[in-house]
Amino acid sequence: MRALIIGITASLAFGVSGAFIKPLLENGWSPTAAVAMRTVIAGLVLAPFAITALHRNWSTLWRARWRIVGMALIGVAGTQLAYFMAVQRIPVGTAILIEYLAPILLVLFAWATTRVIPKRVVLIGSGVAVIGLVLVVGPSSISGDLFGVFSAFLAAIGAATYYLIAARPSEGLPPVALAASGLLLGSLVLGTLGLIGVLPFTAAFTDMPFLGGSAPWWVPLGIVAVVGTAIAYAASIIATGMLGSRLMSFIGLLEVVFAAMFAWLALGETLGVVQLLGGVLILAGIAFVHSERPAAAEPEVLEGDHAERESAASTPG
Repeated sequence: MRALIIGITASLAFGVSGAFIKPLLENGWSPTAAVAMRTVIAGLVLAPFAITALHRNWSTLWRARWRIVGMALIGVAGTQLAYFMAVQRIPVGTAILIEYLAPILLVLFAWATTRVIPKRVVLIGSGVAVIGLVLVVGPSSISGDLFGVFSAFLAAIGAATYYLIAARPSEGLPPVALAASGLLLGSLVLGTLGLIGVLPFTAAFTDMPFLGGSAPWWVPLGIVAVVGTAIAYAASIIATGMLGSRLMSFIGLLEVVFAAMFAWLALGETLGVVQLLGGVLILAGIAFVHSERPAAAEPEVLEGDHAERESAASTPG
């Protein structure tokens, strides 16, 4: 139950990003600059907690270096940049729907690599969750900008890979240290690519429309960095280690519901009966996947994913 609460908290925190980053993207900020700034701030926020958790055992960072690099390049920089690029070109609802095909990609990946057909309950949960997503985001057209659609699919692949990386054996690396190091390294990579001109890197440090009024640029950025990034990534990594990549990816679908809620609060977008029904279906899909017995699920998950769950389950507190 604690792991589920942490996972839902992560989805709630991630849901903040869309509604609060939109003022930046509409007022002179490029996706590269927005992602780089949010990740460096979030990494610095988590750094003291990471240092404390490491207990000066710096060699742990080196042993987990490839996991950190994967988290930084794919889980942080790649996924967020692809999503922001998609949002700039296609409707937000369409981008979210495409990105959150990640759980289906994980099921297909496990099917392809293990050659074991997913259990019926997993297939049912997948279908129900996707139907719920369609209802939540509403009917959106993907025509008009193929690059935007392609970017959203890249975000989906990145999100699926993120869950796999987060669920790998920790090698003694505390989850908060993985989050902090991944965020800082990801921001460094994006910042470097922006400075040398590989990616557009623009920012406007002015007041901008926010919550029906105006606010300095650092207000929405700070909310996205601390809540939507630092808390979100730390909670997500912890929950993924406890629940496994597949189940956490389905819980992550709740981000769509929370994103719609924050869009209603911050941008005045209303939720209808259809969207609420979609949220219920998403919860039902998660329940279907969660109801699968561990003994039956073992062949369907990656070996590292199963080992991480065992390790997390044996950790006190």
